[in-house]
Amino acid sequence: MSHWTPQPPTPSSLGDHAVALDGTHLAGKRIALLITGGIAAMKAPMLARALRRQGAEVTAFVSDEGLRFVTAETLAWSTDRPVVSSLGPRAEHLSDSEQFHAYLVAPATYNTINKMACGIADGPLTATLASALGRLERGACAVLVCPTMHGSMHTRILTESLERLQRFGVTVVPPRDDAGKHALPDEIPIVVAVSRAVSCSPLRGVRVLVTGGPVPSVLDAVRRLGSRFTGALGVEIAKELTYCGADVDLILGAGSVAAPAWIHSRVAHDVDEYRALVLETLARTTHHAAVLSAAVSDFAPAEPRTGKVKTSDGPWDVRLQPTSKVIDAVHHDFPGVHLVGFKYEEQSTHDALMAIARTRAAVHGACVANRGEEVGRGCAHVAWLVAPGHDPLRMEGKPAIATAIRTHLEQHAATHRMAHT
Repeated sequence: MSHWTPQPPTPSSLGDHAVALDGTHLAGKRIALLITGGIAAMKAPMLARALRRQGAEVTAFVSDEGLRFVTAETLAWSTDRPVVSSLGPRAEHLSDSEQFHAYLVAPATYNTINKMACGIADGPLTATLASALGRLERGACAVLVCPTMHGSMHTRILTESLERLQRFGVTVVPPRDDAGKHALPDEIPIVVAVSRAVSCSPLRGVRVLVTGGPVPSVLDAVRRLGSRFTGALGVEIAKELTYCGADVDLILGAGSVAAPAWIHSRVAHDVDEYRALVLETLARTTHHAAVLSAAVSDFAPAEPRTGKVKTSDGPWDVRLQPTSKVIDAVHHDFPGVHLVGFKYEEQSTHDALMAIARTRAAVHGACVANRGEEVGRGCAHVAWLVAPGHDPLRMEGKPAIATAIRTHLEQHAATHRMAHT
């Protein structure tokens, strides 16, 4: 489109410095963003706004070298707060009157990382980090660093410094490997790392299996029998759990939407591979829970064909038979895993759907049930979370469903933990 008829933008209630929230994982959290003298400092304003979009209050600390690549005015605009570039009588590096939940060094240069590891506090940023490490030792905050530098600077000295900082409890956010350099990751993986570091969720450090998307059965070498579901809900659930600190294993059916690179995911190309991946994942590492939202094909050919069936062969009659329920196998083989199953119905009444969901929840732990006839505002997906001892919870839209499942698992994890204390 080469011609634009000038029109004013859509009116908004947001102020010039405000950001639209994408979530609340950092709501009520104060984050100190420390910006050192690397070229990646120019990305700090966008990172600050990304943190704010999760509800964080961000204060920028910037070195003189950092100010070569980004201005104090830009940082003040992006954080909507005063910028700290020097230390005065208020001892800004100590932050006694306004303690931070997390200190994020992004970018973290070779110089700053090695000074941190050696306890050198010779400037505003390193003095602030010395105080931060003291608070970290007392469990009062989190400290994260995002290493960025040319590959030739990745020396044994740097490796030893990073390993030493990690032993102190510092979180090192893996850099993005880019043409021989350690580059600053995109904003979202950094925001996720901060959210996980400050999370107080009972799911923090707990391993959870999540599945999603269409899992087809095999017709012949190239054709599959599947469903119209996309896996977007499974990805949304995995994201929600990852943000709150859970260690998520995500298994998606072939043809699903892509998962973010910061979530560990694998793809199941058919029902048999899906079953094997689920059972192997649960057997490999202890999982607290499994959220099995994948739309597994309920039917498979009694006799799958080898090769590619040709249209010139004429009509192809396929006799289908039911596939076995993977959730039943999980319940049998791993009785200690709390299960959240899913049930979808068409041409069903609400009461009939709830009856099925209660039966399944009584066996597996919880059931998310929905029917094609029930939609919310804007055709949003409507579902009900059914769990023993609770009234059914109505949820509208994938983010709301993911949040409800996270809350349910948090309540279960907290109860489970107390029962074993």
